Amino acid sequence: MAVATCWSTAVTLPHSPHPDLAVDAGLHFDSSLPYAVRLVFPPVGRIDAVEWVFGRDLLNEGRLAPAGHGDVTVRPGADGEVLITLHGGTGAAVVNIPAEVVTGFLLECYALVPTGHEHEHLDVDGLITRLRAA
Repeated sequence: MAVATCWSTAVTLPHSPHPDLAVDAGLHFDSSLPYAVRLVFPPVGRIDAVEWVFGRDLLNEGRLAPAGHGDVTVRPGADGEVLITLHGGTGAAVVNIPAEVVTGFLLECYALVPTGHEHEHLDVDGLITRLRAA
């Protein structure tokens, strides 16, 4: 049975034209995808929701030291925050999340699926069945 957690928080985009403007976001974890976390920005007006999926361990490692290569990098900030840089087709955005939110979220994630037990939550048989049916 899959278990999940979601932490809603306000984030800022420190390199944007409005660096102090708070933006709603959510950190999501679902045990059916035990290696991943999702950073979700809900829809605003006519702008659709935006979702980034990246490694749970990347987020954890980036709390303490710069981590990641490619589309998502994570590093600790100078003032008690975690900075997540998201590289997309039109550029990059830096998201500033309070470190206590990231730490609390990760503690809950690792309580739901401890390190080394991720494989117990993967539905490999279901994946094979879906691939054969496609």
